[in-house]
Formats: sequence, structure tokens, C-alpha cells
Amino acid sequence: MTSTAPRPSGARTAEPSAASSGTAGSGLRARLLEGARQGRWLRPVLVANLVAQVVIVITGGVVRLTGSGLGCPDWPTCAAGSIAPVVHQAEGFHKYIEFGNRLLTGPVGILAVAALVAVLLLRPARPRLRLVAALPLVGVLAQAVIGGITVHTDLSPITVSTHFLVSMGLIAVSTLLLLRAGEGDGAPRPVVPTAVRTLAVALSVTTAAVLVVGTVVTGSGPHSGDVDQPARYGFDPRTVSWLHADLVLLLVGLLIGLLVALHIAPSTPTARRRGWWVLGVVLVQGLIGYVQYATDLPVLLVALHMLGACLLVVAVTALWVSLRERTDELVSAA
Repeated sequence: MTSTAPRPSGARTAEPSAASSGTAGSGLRARLLEGARQGRWLRPVLVANLVAQVVIVITGGVVRLTGSGLGCPDWPTCAAGSIAPVVHQAEGFHKYIEFGNRLLTGPVGILAVAALVAVLLLRPARPRLRLVAALPLVGVLAQAVIGGITVHTDLSPITVSTHFLVSMGLIAVSTLLLLRAGEGDGAPRPVVPTAVRTLAVALSVTTAAVLVVGTVVTGSGPHSGDVDQPARYGFDPRTVSWLHADLVLLLVGLLIGLLVALHIAPSTPTARRRGWWVLGVVLVQGLIGYVQYATDLPVLLVALHMLGACLLVVAVTALWVSLRERTDELVSAA
């Protein structure tokens, strides 16, 4: 005889609840994917990627300023046989500072991947932007290798300088990616005369020279990253500091010339505004540089000078982008 007793209420509601949960989960995933395709998350992800690239430069500076460059004397492990620092290491607190900086590579890499994925998901697709979006991830992977070489060469000044300069390149690329996301995918069209663009090229080259010589100044002074052997390059700190200052003066001269050109030649309000931002960063950097030189390189001022270098790269890159426009397929969400 077939039972006609009703099923328990729990049995009646279990299947609909599971189905409802699955539907809700699918709906959330669909909304997130649709938001990504529309570029809703693009700008926040790209801003976070740029900020992370700056932050890891500052933490790398802390490693240098505390003489912790060899706090983890091995790579990819921190000490022989251990990824993390071990208590019996002779490096003391330096091992924790260096290991902390290594750990930041993970979040920086994740944000670089997120930036690439955010661009890949855009619809309609933006092939030209995808190439730019891949560069931060490639750079982070390269930095991991360069970091390993730096450790295995006992802080060779050349690899230490390269490590910093690649970070400056990553900041420039991340700034470009953020700004390019708000443009179209058409061919770039100059908005200033050729002479103004030539001045901008000279400004960019001089900025690169200032950064390169700046690494030599650091490697010739007390903050090369090694507490036992600070002056790695062996150059006279006073001489290379003067060379660095001379290049900064050249940079200021070129920048003033560019600002004058932007105001008397055809240009855009954005280009003029960004030119003034570059001048502001350069003047503050110059002030910090002279004060730190006159006060025997206090750690806080050196750290601020490194932050200023990051902001200078951001400002110069933004100025360069403002000298041309791409009007095709403008991305309204960026």
C-alpha cells in the first residue's frame, strides 16, 4: 500500500533553497562579469595597480635605508632551506624588513594580473590597450628575477640600480595604462606643434638621466642597502651629487621652456595644467634634495625623495600623454 503521508517540511524546502542559492550565485557572477565588460571596475583596478607600484618602491627604500638588503641572504628562500626568516639567522631585524618587502611582491603581482584581466574582459575588445596592460605583469616577473640576481651578487650596485629603474619604468607604464584606458583606440593625433613635442622628448630623456644618476648617488653614499658595505659604487659622493644637481637644473630649464611653449603655441588646458604639476614636483624634489645633502642624508628625507621620484615619473608620463589624443572608441567608464 502506498503511503500518502506528507513529506517533512524540511524536505519540501531543501531543493528550492539550493536552487535559489545557485540562481543567486549565478546572478551575482553574471552582474560582475557584465560590470567588467562595461569597464565598471577598470579604473579602480588600474589606480590600485599604480599605487601598488609606488608603494613597493617605498618599501624597497626602507630596505635600503635600514641596511637590510641582505637581510634574506638567499633567494628564492630567505635562508637556506626556509622561505621565511628563521630565528637563528645572524641578520637580526634586517631579515624581517627584507622578507616583508618580498611578501609585497605577491599583492603587486595580483594587482598586475587584475589589471590585465580587467582589460581583457572589456567589450568591445581593445587590442591596443591589452598590450599596455600586459607590461606591468611582465615587469613584476622581471623584477622578481632581478631581485634574485641582486641577492646572489651580494647587492651589486648595477643590479640594485637596475631594480630601482625598472620600478620607475613600471610606474610610467602603469600611469600610461590608467590614462590610456580613458582614451579611444584610434591612432594618436598630436595636439601640439612638433617643436613642443621635441621639447617634451628632451624633458623625458633628461628625467631618465636624473633618475639614473640618482641611483649612482645613492650607491655611492651610506644608503646602498648593505649595513656593512654602504658605499658600493666607490664614486666620490660629492661629485656625483653635483652632477645629479646639474641635471636637475637642466630639467628645470627644459620644463620652463616647455611651459612657455605650451602657453604661446596651440595646446590644451590639460597639457598646460600637467606641465605646472611637473614643475611643482621638480621644485619640491629639488628642495628635498638640497636639504638632505646639507643635513647628511637623514632617513626620512631620503624616503621622501624616493616618493618624489615616483611622483615625478607619474607627472612626466601624464604630461607626455596630454600632448596627443585618441578620439576613436572612447571608453566612458574610465
